Amino acid sequence: MFKKRREDFLKKMGGGIAIFRNPDEVIRNNDAHYKYRTDSDFYYITGFSEPNSIAVFLPNHPEHKFVMFVRPRDPERETWDGKRAGLEGAISDFGADASFDIKEFEEKLPHLLKNQEKLFYTIGQHSEFDTILINTLVKLRKKARVGEFPPSTIVETGKILHEMRLIKSPEEMDIMRQANLISQEAHIKAMKSVKAGMYEYEVEGIIDNEFRKHGAYSSAYNSIVGTGVNATILHYVENNKQLKDGDLLLIDAGAEYGFYAGDITRTFPVNGKFTKAQREVYQVVLDANKQATEMVKPGVRFLDIHNKAVEVLTKGMIEIGLLKGDLETLIKDEKYKQFYMHKTGHWLGMDVHDVGRYFDGNNDSRVIEAGMVMTIEPGLYIQENTIGVSPEYIGIGIRIEDDILVTESGHEILSARVPKEVDEIERLMAV
Repeated sequence: MFKKRREDFLKKMGGGIAIFRNPDEVIRNNDAHYKYRTDSDFYYITGFSEPNSIAVFLPNHPEHKFVMFVRPRDPERETWDGKRAGLEGAISDFGADASFDIKEFEEKLPHLLKNQEKLFYTIGQHSEFDTILINTLVKLRKKARVGEFPPSTIVETGKILHEMRLIKSPEEMDIMRQANLISQEAHIKAMKSVKAGMYEYEVEGIIDNEFRKHGAYSSAYNSIVGTGVNATILHYVENNKQLKDGDLLLIDAGAEYGFYAGDITRTFPVNGKFTKAQREVYQVVLDANKQATEMVKPGVRFLDIHNKAVEVLTKGMIEIGLLKGDLETLIKDEKYKQFYMHKTGHWLGMDVHDVGRYFDGNNDSRVIEAGMVMTIEPGLYIQENTIGVSPEYIGIGIRIEDDILVTESGHEILSARVPKEVDEIERLMAV
């Protein structure tokens, strides 16, 4: 899989040199590090997940088209930090044509860059490395009299690689199905376990335990477990409030498996029974989720899916009294944004908000294709300070999010096992 990706990438480069950087570990405090997570682009193209490593691609080189700079084997450090692939492993296990000690990179960089027409590199992700690269380019520019020139063009690696990442291979689809399977198990377990008096962090603990129990590396992002008005905060992560009888609980959580993310949101009553107001708002969001999902198939514009969700949500808000006025006018004037302020979905893959363009070169909405994976996640958020809304709706926050794989003939809902119909949720929680 990784070899094929490299071959495709080298072909699309059409010459020049590409450089990818896997960063070093980050200090959390004193001499303790954060848990390391490899750079997604770097892993996608190399399969290598060790920190402090560099991959170089040279499509026109007669022998060394794929070169790696890695940490050498070090028995003493490996006793403390774990086994390293080393220079030998970079070749034998990861397919590099040549490998060098990471400490040699700066010395060899001028030779690698000289007389290359284009440099594929993404500036702005690693500032110290950017400085090394730019200083080397400046030095090469001064060597024109001896026939050495720096690349005249710098192209972001994502221009090629992110479009590759956007269309998932059959192997990636299977990994994402497994990430979703684990995520679904965690959501179902949480839904069954929730009771008034628990704390949000206890529910988060249940979710994290299920992730690890079923083989996930970690959560794909900081889990959102928001009860009551906390559910109206889009990226709430404190997760420290006590669950109360009569409140809703919003859980937005996904497992990372094989470096691919799940991303599922469900909202349900702490006591297992929706109130009339909660049910009304929930049904509006559910209708938007289902109708937007029904649109997903090759050839549909990404923005049209969002527009459908906006239409359904706005119509529903008029029916239950959250908004007053003409449907078309309310949409045109974006009055719905008081209660629905985000887009209906995003790409999903190695990053939870995955890479890939949403608009084409003419700034028109992109047409979706088979192999893409996206979320559908409409919501309504009625905050505490909202004026002109019936009291029974105040503090209700609801989001329903599914992960959708675009297929040749339509779509596959990867997160379909987690209940989202009102009666399904109440039935599951009554067990």
